[in-house]
Amino acid sequence: MRSELGLRVISAIVLAVPVLALTWAGDLWFRALAALLALLIYYEFAAIAALRHRQLVGWALGWGATALAAALLAWGAFFQAFGAVALAAAIALGIALVKRQAPWTATAIFYAGLFALALAALRGSGAAGLIVLVFILAIVWATDILAYFCGRALGGPKLAPAISPGKTWSGALCGALAGVIAGSAIALALGISFTVTLPLVALILSIASQIGDLFESWVKRRFGAKDSSRLIPGHGGVMDRVDGLVFAVFAAFILTMLMPSAEQGAGGGEFAARLLGQ
Repeated sequence: MRSELGLRVISAIVLAVPVLALTWAGDLWFRALAALLALLIYYEFAAIAALRHRQLVGWALGWGATALAAALLAWGAFFQAFGAVALAAAIALGIALVKRQAPWTATAIFYAGLFALALAALRGSGAAGLIVLVFILAIVWATDILAYFCGRALGGPKLAPAISPGKTWSGALCGALAGVIAGSAIALALGISFTVTLPLVALILSIASQIGDLFESWVKRRFGAKDSSRLIPGHGGVMDRVDGLVFAVFAAFILTMLMPSAEQGAGGGEFAARLLGQ
């Protein structure tokens, strides 16, 4: 147990340093990180669902589209990258419908590709993008940590026993509260004006992160997988580490499309202004 814990700590530190450095740098460096995440997540999703054996044509299409989208994203061609993801997912969905198969390939393409695109768009290249990403990460991490410890300490009714038997309603509620507190605290600490929408946004992102956690658990349980992969010693795979972040980023990006902004900016500034109500 101690050796496993030590391995988890070492792996977390080794990964955290370059990830935080690239997040701080933004621009091309962070887009390259987002592109790499797209490739790794598609690889893991495809492996969990055994797409190479179940849907060979879709699996190959997904690899090609994800690789193309990753290259376009790293280059900064967001619209072209989104087009590659959307077109490939639509074709994969069409193939699945014709063959009367479950649309797992389309889901994998959409899940990996859209996450990377939304993540890079939210970060952008400026300081505002860095603030909004720190805001999201704080909510996701606080939600995950408090949900785990409060759930174990308080117990009570299960949240979704058929999907993840260990999760409880007490943990989910504590996690959501922690996410709101953490998001609000980070926003205030970084000099963001406190508005009535800020705690609401934090709550939405916290709930989204928990839904993302449940979604990945459901996919793994559907195919009998314990971890998404063994890429990260002591932690499992990339999907295991970013499951909550994926849906939180989805939610944040959708909110930026729905919420008006008082100022327009480049390099992530407009997304940050909209999400944080500035």
